[in-house]
Parts: sequence; structure tokens; C-alpha cells
Amino acid sequence: MIDAAIEFALFDTSIGCCGIAWSPCGITAVRLPEGSAAASRQRLGRRFPGAREAAPPPAARRVIDGIIALLDGQPRALDDVTLDMEGVPEFNRKVYEIARGIRWGATLSYGEIARRLGDPAAARDVGQALGQNPFAIVVPCHRVVAAGGKWGGFSARGGVATKRRLLSIEGAQRPLLDD
Repeated sequence: MIDAAIEFALFDTSIGCCGIAWSPCGITAVRLPEGSAAASRQRLGRRFPGAREAAPPPAARRVIDGIIALLDGQPRALDDVTLDMEGVPEFNRKVYEIARGIRWGATLSYGEIARRLGDPAAARDVGQALGQNPFAIVVPCHRVVAAGGKWGGFSARGGVATKRRLLSIEGAQRPLLDD
């Protein structure tokens, strides 16, 4: 796919200005706030150099509305959103599929995802895949925590503080392991 087929929009949420990009095949990226609208626009522009800012089509608008509601503390399932996974490694796709099944306010550990993938030793690889997640919130990597109820890392701006904030919005005051 050429980036010229990708469009994007910025939208305001309770945690700041987020970004979303889409192609004819589905959502290609969701970005958490970068500190300013200009920074969010620049980050999407670096990721998709030929993309243009546009009004979101109905499918992207539904995702935006779901993200806004979710970040306002309203449970929303985004597991039916069509994602454009072109260029996403197969391992990452499998990790994202499992992560998309984590319910609102719940968490799984990196190790549990690795076990579900059939490779209990792959917890670090799971963490790396989630660190590359281009679909923040839609693939709820913030719901994946370290062993023993520790928060683990988070690659979005603000790091673990952002992860904790997202889990707090969902009512998970501390990691709730499903192990």
C-alpha cells in the first residue's frame, strides 16, 4: 500500500488530542496524545509521509466516537474494528488478537499472553510486540501488565503514568491479573 492512500484526522478526548489514520482496508494507526495537536500531526506525518488530513469516513468516525467514550469512562468494545495490518509481523498480529479480547477494566500479564500463544518463554517478545502496537486503545496494550501485579512498561507518551491513567479510567485501580 502506498501512503497516499492513507488519510488521518485528529480528535479531542478527555486525555488530549489523539490521532487516527485509515486506508481503504481499515484503521492503520491510532495515536495517543503527543503533547499537542501539532506534535500528533507531525508523528502521523512521519509514520505515513504521503498521508493527508481529511474528514473521517463513517467507519473511522465510529472508532473515534468509541475511543472518546472509552476515555470518558464509558465501557466500549472496540474488538470489531477492522484494522489494516499490512506490514504488521505475524507474531504481533497474534499478540494483538489476544490483547483485543481483554475486557474493559481487566488485565492479562505478558506471560499469560505468551502461554496463550503456546510459548511460555515469549513474554519479552510479547512486550516488544505491544511496544510496537500502532493501534493504541483499539488494541488495548495498556491492559497488559507484568508478572506479580506490576505495571510493566508503556510506550506511549507519559509511559507507565499514562497506562495507569487509562486503567484508572476503566476502573482497574491496580493490575487485576486473569492468570
